[in-house]
Amino acid sequence: MPDFLTPPADVQDWAKGHGLEIVLIVTGTILLTRVIRHVGNRITSRIDDAAQETDALVRSEATKHRHAVAQVLTWLTMVLVYCLAAVLVVQRLGIPLTGLVAPATVAGVALGFGAQRIVQDLLSGFFIITERQYGFGDVIRISIVGVGTPAIGTVEDVTLRVTSIRSLDGEVIMTPNGQIAQVTNLSRGWARAVVDVPVPASVEVGRVSTILRQACQAAYEDPELQPLLLDVPSVMGVESIDVDQFHIRVVARTLPGRQFEVGRSLRSHIAEALLAEGVSAPSTVDTAAPTEVE
Repeated sequence: MPDFLTPPADVQDWAKGHGLEIVLIVTGTILLTRVIRHVGNRITSRIDDAAQETDALVRSEATKHRHAVAQVLTWLTMVLVYCLAAVLVVQRLGIPLTGLVAPATVAGVALGFGAQRIVQDLLSGFFIITERQYGFGDVIRISIVGVGTPAIGTVEDVTLRVTSIRSLDGEVIMTPNGQIAQVTNLSRGWARAVVDVPVPASVEVGRVSTILRQACQAAYEDPELQPLLLDVPSVMGVESIDVDQFHIRVVARTLPGRQFEVGRSLRSHIAEALLAEGVSAPSTVDTAAPTEVE
């Protein structure tokens, strides 16, 4: 090999020493982060499998919280590994860390002003996780700063920075945690299906109430619907009166997140009962606010 192509001795020594160490550190970091991601996925999968074995209908709050915590811990561990690898690489390059203190301080101040929203997102995500406001699998409605229409869907991912939910249309909505102004958890503990039944004003209220009670009892005895109900649906009475019709409200307590399915089935039972008794109802049945996401 010509002399001009032969690297200097000091470069060879550095490549055999610190250069090789840098390659090993980078390679080890990549492999370690893949292992961490794989272990995190295995843990969340086991949590989900355990939840399905114990209760196929609804996840417990502890299971949702464990799933979210596992995802956050996996993310934090990977960040720590990357930061440690960066420090080790800088040391191997011969750059004194003490000389980076002043530039790092200036850069930190600049990033502090420029990344205020990111810091806000991280702090908000921390409190969401620690306070168990919602977790994986919850049905939530979130109000976003600057957006008039709330986002509604099922939580698919919760990190310190963003919350990902899947809407009823199948769309994935990713929202920075710092931009969430209000959260309504529709699947915490138990839920309520509320149905307002419009009835012509010419029909006697007592007769319709009796028909609705029978329909509620039939719905509760339905083998497919009963596992989703906590008790027999209740007829609350006349909710509003219009010129040609009045509305009678029916309320049912359901398992978390199953109020929409119960509402649909309950309306079907009510419509069949009214038709069987010769009571003509409008073609649409209004649903109160708790089920407006349908």
